[in-house]
Formats: sequence, structure tokens, C-alpha cells
Amino acid sequence: MNSIKIVYIILLCISLGFLPGISYAQKTSKAVPLCEKAGKAMQSQDFVKAMDYLNQAQLKDPNYPDIYIMKGDVFNFNLMSDSAMLNYQRAIDLIGEPDPMLYYIAGNEGAKCGAYEYALKTLQLFMQKGIQYSEILPDAQKTIANCKFAIESMKNPRSFELVNMGASVNSEWDEYLAALTADDEQIVFTVKRPRDKGTVCAFCLNEEDLYYSSKSFGAWLPREELGTPVKTGYNEGAQCLSPDGKYLLYTMCDADFGMGSCDLYWSKRIGDRWSRPRNFGAPVNTSVWESQPSMAADGMTVYFASSRPGGFGGMDIWKTTMTSEGEFSVPENLGPTINTPGDDAAPFIHSDGRTLYFASNGRVGMGGYDLYYSTLQTDGTWSEPTDMGFPINSPADEINIFINASGTVAYIASDKDGGYGGLDLYSFELDDQLRPNPVTYIKGHVKDAFSGEPLAARIEMIDLNTRQLLTSTSSDAVTGSYLACVHTGGNILLNVSHPDYPFYSENFQIEKTYTELSPFLKDISLQPTDVGTVVTLKNVFFDFDKTELKPESFVELDRLVSYLQHNSVRIEIGGHTDDQGSEDYNDRLSENRAKAVYDYLIQKGIPADRLTYKGYGKRMPVADNSTDEGRATNRRTEFKIIR
Repeated sequence: MNSIKIVYIILLCISLGFLPGISYAQKTSKAVPLCEKAGKAMQSQDFVKAMDYLNQAQLKDPNYPDIYIMKGDVFNFNLMSDSAMLNYQRAIDLIGEPDPMLYYIAGNEGAKCGAYEYALKTLQLFMQKGIQYSEILPDAQKTIANCKFAIESMKNPRSFELVNMGASVNSEWDEYLAALTADDEQIVFTVKRPRDKGTVCAFCLNEEDLYYSSKSFGAWLPREELGTPVKTGYNEGAQCLSPDGKYLLYTMCDADFGMGSCDLYWSKRIGDRWSRPRNFGAPVNTSVWESQPSMAADGMTVYFASSRPGGFGGMDIWKTTMTSEGEFSVPENLGPTINTPGDDAAPFIHSDGRTLYFASNGRVGMGGYDLYYSTLQTDGTWSEPTDMGFPINSPADEINIFINASGTVAYIASDKDGGYGGLDLYSFELDDQLRPNPVTYIKGHVKDAFSGEPLAARIEMIDLNTRQLLTSTSSDAVTGSYLACVHTGGNILLNVSHPDYPFYSENFQIEKTYTELSPFLKDISLQPTDVGTVVTLKNVFFDFDKTELKPESFVELDRLVSYLQHNSVRIEIGGHTDDQGSEDYNDRLSENRAKAVYDYLIQKGIPADRLTYKGYGKRMPVADNSTDEGRATNRRTEFKIIR
């Protein structure tokens, strides 16, 4: 049986006097009639009246233990764990040798309010004296483990200083579940407000809606409702933005047209408008609960939480792949390393594509839901999750975290004192030990080189060593704007492609660092497929004084193969060097390198009559040979359309 249900049943039985031996009524006490009236009020869930009767009873007989048990129950039902703990302990002190169940209940309330030393001692007494309660001994053991973990964790607190995001984002209502684009310039978040005449859900006292804000000169602009067509009058929330800001994935609950209690939906931004939302549909959505999506930087992998059958606990974390726009693969459970017999939810996959943050109540932590992180290993498995530590985790439930692309700043919701009301959104600088791999970004516009017209091009980032797709996005069909994550610590290819143009490429090799990474701002002009068009292959590599292609070159050359297969052109492959060495040496070196590319294309099935090659040596520099950077630019391989 679920431990929460066990505790609820026990508390209800105590309040109604159904558990033999737990009541210590002295029939001669003057407090008895008032306690009986309090019990009836509690049956009706009139806790104000119940507390009034109990206060009167306390005046009649302050040493009557049942008063404090019942007061503890009232505070417990109202989620006031610190007051509940104090009253239960008062009853224990008066009784001396109480029913062991009272130790269990008092210890649990102590753990909930962060009185870990007290909870540990009290629950250990329960374990010694309450062996007859075999059904809940495992739950007590888990809480004891949490207390021991929390006591040690609090000795080594993480760096943690919350900064309220301000009145442009927060209000007197609840704000939570922040999601940002990779450039930190746009934020979308969930707001829970009182229902109004537009609320469709008949039994909902509140309505969840999506709001957004944009950053201008470092400050957040006043928030705005996301509005139609996303807003419907049902509950929309638990959302994410794809790192490029092009897709909004979110959860809609209680809709008459949904597949289950909560379903996943997606919408695409075109220009300054969002498309009509679409249900993920089967096989992702089912008749039960699916929620809390998070899209990886590859633009295809979506992590989400679900209570669907086939998992390891109540809620599990799953992933699916968007095989084409709006089409999703059969979800795959992340397995027992991530998921537990408890609830595991709120996944957030960082823009590095490898670091997963999530909430869980099924493993040892500070109690309730804690935040954990795990890293995707090179063999495709996940590392053992690590608790994010105190005070990021606390006795309360921590349900969500978002971390910016550079890995330096985290965003959470908190109801700490000094906010604007209810839950507010806060940011804080992330402790070095908890940071993911840093990611920066490139942004700009893609356009036709001659007309200047915006183009809807495909933009990909690929690790040249592993050939893994890291980032996948497209430029906006209306504006040509794009935003793509640039991973650090690797040899990365940027490829920009459009079916009517030769592709464009760049190379990035950025060291991992936790300082602020400079973004790349670049407008990309695609050259038309005309005679004379020259394209530099920036990801073709040779060792010094060598003519054999390095394996990292194959990704780009395969792109060239694909281009030639889809376009009826004849090209010349040109090799170029810097000015170091004699003219004869550089002519031979450049020609042999051009021939290596020629041979690769022939090997891949491109007919020889569509190819030629030539070495230009050092005669056609495009940069200043007096600098290392200029010489590196001049050492290049190109192709030119000659027919």
C-alpha cells in the first residue's frame, strides 16, 4: 500500500478513535466531552470548530494527552507539520509509554518540517517498539535513511542565493515551471490563477495558463498571456520550449477532447505567431496521465513523465523521438537507474543533450520530492542519479528546475517570504559541482545571397568525432531567423542546407568553460546553384604535410555526396595552402589534397565525368598570411560549380 495512504488512514482512525490502544481517555477527565465534540467536528472536516473545542478542553485539563493527539491531527490535516510534531510530542511526554504508532506519526511530521535529528530519534524508537506494524516498517526505514542523508547534507550546503525574477514575471498568483530559449532572451512559464468566466473546466477552482516575457537590455518586459490558439479555457501548463524557441511543448488537462486526464500537445512558431496546437496522439498519449515534456537540443528527442503501464512506479520518465514533424516514436522507459517504485517526474534535459535533471520521491534524499541529476554515458546508459543537495533540496517538495544553456544559472519556483504572493519564479547561480556541460549558441538570419529573401533552411550541429547529431533546427520561413546550440569540448560541424542551394558549413572547437561564453551572431547567405559559385569545405581536415583525409572530414564530404546526388552539377575541387614553403611544394600538396577529396567522392558513387580537381597552391589567398589565423584560413578545400 502507498505510504501516504497508510499515514492518512492511520491519522483518520486516530481522530475518530478507531485504533485500539491509541486513545488514552480518562473517563473522569473534564476534557472528555469537549474532545468528543472536537472529534465530531473533525469528522465533518470543520477544523476551526474542532480546534476551538480542543482549546477549551486544554483549559479544563491541560494534562489530558488525547487533546494533543487530536490537535496534532488537526495541524497534520492542514499541512502544519511543525505544530503537529510539537503536539504529538507533548502527548508522548504525558503518556510515557505510548502506542508505538504515535512515534511513527510524530517522527514523520518532524521529517516534513526539517527537524531531522528529532525525527531520526523518534522513528528509531518506533522501529524498536512497533514491530507489530510490519506493513509500515519499510516506510519508516526509508524516512530514517532520509533523515541521516539530510543531516549529513546540511553539513555541506550548496551555494544558493535566490533572486526573485521581479514584478514583470511574478504576481500575487502562483508562477512556476520556467522554460527559456538557449539565448536566455525569452521565457515561458505557468501561472495558476482563479477561474473566471472563460474557464471551461466545471469543477476547477483555478485555471492554469501559459505566459511569456522577453528580455530587453537585460531586463524582463511585462509578461503577457500566450493567448489563442494555445489558450483554450482548460488547464495548460507544464511546458517547455525547444532550445531554438521554434516549438512549444506543453500539457493540457481535463479537456473533453483529450485522450486521458492530461495529454501532451505541440505548437510551432512561424514568424510571430504560434500554430494551432496538436495533440501528440498515440503512441505517446494514452488514457492515463502524460505531462511535463522537455525537448533536447537535437530537436527530436522528447522526455516526459507518465503514469502509463509498464513503468517501475507510479510516475516514470519516458522518452520519444519526433521522427517527422508531429510524428512520434513508441515511448521508451528510461529504466530502473532513473525510475523507482515511487514517483519520478519533471524531467529537464539540458541543452548539452547529456545531463538530465528530474524530481523523485522514490530514493534517499531530504524528504518528499527532491531534485536529482544524471548523465548520459557514452554507452547509452544513465549514471546513478545524484541528489542536488541542501538547500536546493529541502524538507518541502522540489518539483522542477531549469538551467540555462551555459550551465551557470538555474530557475525554480519558491514560496519563500518576501515574494509577490504564492509561488514566485527565482533564479540562482548554480554551484560548480552541479553544472552540466556548458553550451553557447549561434543566431542570425539565413537569406538568399543575391535577393536577400529569407530562407527556411535546415541547420544541424554534428560532433565530427562521434558523428552524433547534437542540434537540429530550421530558420523561420517568414523571417529567416534561427537560433542553434553550439556544444563545447568537441570538434563540431555546423551545416546549413536548403534543397535549392549548395550547403554552407562552419567549424567550432570551443573549450569547456563555466565563464560566460560569447555567442556567435552570424547572418548566413546561401549562394545559388550557378556556374562560378564557390563553396569552402570548412570541415575537411588533413594532418600537417599530409594528403590523407582525416576521419573527421567524412561527415562534411558525405554532405557533399548528398548534394551532388540531388543536383545535376559538375564541380571542380580546389586545394589551397598558405605561403609557407616553395611554390612547387605547395602546388603538389594542394593538388594531392584535392585529389583525396575527388577519390572519396568517386568511392561514394559520384561519376568521374562530374568531377575534376586542381591544386592552386599559395596563389589564391583569402586572408593575410602574416598571422596564424590568416594562414589557417588560406589552408582550405573548396568546390566550384563549373557546369
